[in-house]
Amino acid sequence: MCQKTHGLFGSLSEYRRERAYVKARGWNLYREYIDEGISGPKDSRPALNALMNDARKRRFDVVLVWRFDRFSRSTKHLVLALEEFKNLGIDFVSYQENIDTSSPLGAAIFTIISAVAQLERDIIAERVRAGLRRARANGSKIGRPTAKVDRDKILELRQEGLSLRQIAERLSVSKSTVAREGRDLQT
Repeated sequence: MCQKTHGLFGSLSEYRRERAYVKARGWNLYREYIDEGISGPKDSRPALNALMNDARKRRFDVVLVWRFDRFSRSTKHLVLALEEFKNLGIDFVSYQENIDTSSPLGAAIFTIISAVAQLERDIIAERVRAGLRRARANGSKIGRPTAKVDRDKILELRQEGLSLRQIAERLSVSKSTVAREGRDLQT
């Protein structure tokens, strides 16, 4: 059997079975990454961040997880991580789903998951574009409303020697709004 260095990701309760799997495959265990008590939907978690950092340093060849949802609950995050692993030459194994990206079937499933995620992103983007087109056609103004400021007040405050930032604070608007409205005023 091929000797692979392997990173384990999941929770404490699942490690016994994963360790047995690693041993049966003849892999060497590099490290166990445990985010105990931290929610899976978060894309940034201490153990996950450590795993990704070690992956980028090529410290292991395989990532084994108990289930996909232990690694990521977001399809987008999962696909991005799997793509990064693929680019780094790291295989990904999900114990419960019996998916191994080093096998032809696992690679095909990864391709399908990627395609579905891309389809999901494309559908969302198309819905947003269609909504914006519909809103424009109905005469709606798109974007943040333009801040109303008194140009004379800007000039007055500028003549008092206030900076753009100070004027913005006084008028409760952004510095860029003050700059835009006051750019053609004599100072």
